[in-house]
Amino acid sequence: MRFDDRFLEEIKSRLRLSDVIGKTVKLKRQGREFVGLSPFTKERSPSFFVNDDKGFFHDFSSGKHGDLISFLQETERLSFVEAVERLAGEAGMQMPAPDPQAAEQEKKRQGLSDWLDLAASWFEGELRRPAGREARDYLVRRGLAEEHWSRFRIGFSPPGRTALKDYLIAKGARAPELVDAGLLVAPEDGSAPYDRFRDRIIFPIIDQRGRTVSFGGRAMDPEARAKYLNGPETSLFSKGRLLYGLPEARKLLHSGGVGAALVVVEGYMDAIACQRAGIAAVAPLGTALTEEQMEVLWRLHPEPTLSFDGDSAGQRAAHRTIDRALPLLGPERTLKFALVKGGKDPDDVLRDQGPLALREQMAQTTPLVEALFLREREAAGVLDTPERKVSLKARLRTLAATIADKDLARAYKDDLLDRYEGLWPLKEPVTTVSGLGRAMARQRWDKRKGNGVSETPRFSDVTPEGRVEAQRLKVEPKPMLAALAIAAIRDPRVVQDRLEVLGSQGFGDEQLDQIANEIVALQVESEGMHPELLRRRLAVRGFDDDALRALERTAKRAGEPLFVSEAPDTQLRAIWATIFDLMLNVRTLEKAVEQAKNDLAQDADSSTLMTLKAKRDGFRRDLELKSWRGEPETGATLH
Repeated sequence: MRFDDRFLEEIKSRLRLSDVIGKTVKLKRQGREFVGLSPFTKERSPSFFVNDDKGFFHDFSSGKHGDLISFLQETERLSFVEAVERLAGEAGMQMPAPDPQAAEQEKKRQGLSDWLDLAASWFEGELRRPAGREARDYLVRRGLAEEHWSRFRIGFSPPGRTALKDYLIAKGARAPELVDAGLLVAPEDGSAPYDRFRDRIIFPIIDQRGRTVSFGGRAMDPEARAKYLNGPETSLFSKGRLLYGLPEARKLLHSGGVGAALVVVEGYMDAIACQRAGIAAVAPLGTALTEEQMEVLWRLHPEPTLSFDGDSAGQRAAHRTIDRALPLLGPERTLKFALVKGGKDPDDVLRDQGPLALREQMAQTTPLVEALFLREREAAGVLDTPERKVSLKARLRTLAATIADKDLARAYKDDLLDRYEGLWPLKEPVTTVSGLGRAMARQRWDKRKGNGVSETPRFSDVTPEGRVEAQRLKVEPKPMLAALAIAAIRDPRVVQDRLEVLGSQGFGDEQLDQIANEIVALQVESEGMHPELLRRRLAVRGFDDDALRALERTAKRAGEPLFVSEAPDTQLRAIWATIFDLMLNVRTLEKAVEQAKNDLAQDADSSTLMTLKAKRDGFRRDLELKSWRGEPETGATLH
């Protein structure tokens, strides 16, 4: 019984190789692999390795190598069908029913594969015949000497319209099946099929099972309509699922061990150049990376490196890849980017500077999050208005939200917004700020400057005078101001009608103004007015549970505190707004009183000063005696 390749791949994707083998072999993690004693020979030192990413085991003591199906065949003496039945049951999959039609299709696919293999051999031979002289010269000029042609099975298709067709039909092929294999083109007018690849250097495309499934061809004629031509979609070949150079890349990854890089480049010659330099490299087949191709890459490596050309086409391909990758990212699934210097491609670097230079350039990578930010920053243009700044910020938040993994989405959002804030350098904290306020300002400065300071300031980081003040709630605020802040922390919705004023004026106290900033930021960033989220943000700024409890104790000295009132929500908000407005009036009048004192020294007219003092004292009484209880009084509103 034959099984569809997709059925077998689905089994392998559902079962982890180390879990299957770990039932009979005691495995221990060693880097990205697992190691244990050989199940095939008697040994004292472990030489049996299992790699989940690559989907194979290798036993150095016996030389055996294979996947989870062959492991069961080797260790339990099961037939192929018996091993598949066992694994399908473990994976929760139904075995496919015997299907004569499917068997016939598989037989047909095998026949197509045989003709493709024969065509590959014919192309290789044509490269070495007289017709391939110009192609050979071109390859040598590109730095690809003859000893490399067989390794990559490079060939040549001569200019004639039916050269390959005539050869394969003489071997017993029929024209319709060669059309199905993508080797011939059937004209729409019903005329005789002809060779698809003519006067081109040929690159065989190999699937994960090592079968030739299609070809890519580079035109020798500089006037050809298509410089590169890939075979069409067939029952064997899907350009969105396969990658050029994958079998060779897997070998290089295996021989390179832990830490070996997997690089994605644009073209056949670039992939070959990297592989010649010892770099595991693959290339998409004429399109940007698809989700299916990314899944293939991540099964081999948690952080593949993308190295596309620096021209507009290469950048568009990189940008499309970023957008497709974001929803799929996870803790062990990301991408990096490497840009070859000087506008060159990997093939140029290998030819001009050698393999060491190419490896060094491919090792200079940029993480995906940085590449994403640089793309959005460039697209945003000049950030000379608040609207443009907010537009960029909103775009960064939206992109981070497309990541399905919630923890990673939050981490991306934080990282992107930190980079956004870094566009406008902070001024170094002034020394007039005292105590814990100075320490926290310094902490924010160091974080923005990249000095490695932790997000939450330690008490040991605070100056000696700051420690004294911290014991009194970070320079203990006035009780009523503390009560305003506590009420806003418990229910951030109370500030909605005064959000803009709160953002510009704060609570009138240096430490409490940090709470005001977080409340405003929470609303502006559209995260909603959630008390628990606000508390987490405040904890990062140093207002942990102990600090908030101390703040509540201070607030209670204001009398009957607003924040424990049982009044309805709408009434609480009105009371809070009234108190906040009164506080603003007091601050404004205090400034006016100070100005009047200065004026008094010049004109000796104390009437203005006395009037302002009277108004100020009246607002103070309202603030201290009336506004904490019941309905706000009409006389306690702004004048």
